[in-house]
Amino acid sequence: LQDEETRKDYDYMLDHPEEYYRHYYHYYSRRLAPKVDVRIVILVTVCAISVFQFFSWWSSYNEAINYLATVPKYRIQATEIARQQGLLNKTKEKGKNRRSKEEIREEEEEIIKDIIKNKIEIKGGYQKPKIYDILLFQILLAPFYLCKYIVWYCWWIYCFTIKGREYGVEEKLYIIRRYMKMSQSQFDSLEDHQKETFLERQLWIRENYEVYKREQEEELKKKMAMDPRWKRYRRWMKNEGPGRLTFIDD
Repeated sequence: LQDEETRKDYDYMLDHPEEYYRHYYHYYSRRLAPKVDVRIVILVTVCAISVFQFFSWWSSYNEAINYLATVPKYRIQATEIARQQGLLNKTKEKGKNRRSKEEIREEEEEIIKDIIKNKIEIKGGYQKPKIYDILLFQILLAPFYLCKYIVWYCWWIYCFTIKGREYGVEEKLYIIRRYMKMSQSQFDSLEDHQKETFLERQLWIRENYEVYKREQEEELKKKMAMDPRWKRYRRWMKNEGPGRLTFIDD
């Protein structure tokens, strides 16, 4: 009875002994209540999620590097750069230092992958992970990002709404990305010629973007109509459908 809340429950029990089940509820709710600080639980959970994020992104990044190492276009370029730098022209070891062909092949593969990492910038969801992108740092830097966004938004209103300036290339691409409802990483993963097409068609203007959107939808419908897999699926939906039961004798 050293706790003030417990004493209140005890006094209430003495004044109302007929409320038998209520006393039991308060007793066990206090006995079984977790003793761990909720803030510690939240911190440990955020740290665990952050660690999982970081290693998951590293795994995706390595998968992208391994895939690019198999693409002839990038592999030939990386091999040529390695030869020019003398990384693949080493003299063969003799005696005890002599390595097997498998070891030499693995070393050459690692050299090619390292060159691809340094020479090719991977964008989008497979880009090289940054520690500031994980959840823990995002939470810690949230006030900074909020202030930065407010300053940027005020600058946007002042320059383009009040002063009436013309949009630059970055501003046009930003508006197009917002119309397309794409994240920054998704938009960065697009090819440069696609972005040039967006600018040529002036898609930062809402009317032009609506026309472009309808064209893309029509093109997608045509591709789906000509796709054999979609034809089989439509045929199956028409003849049988997902809710139809059939009984076939073995």
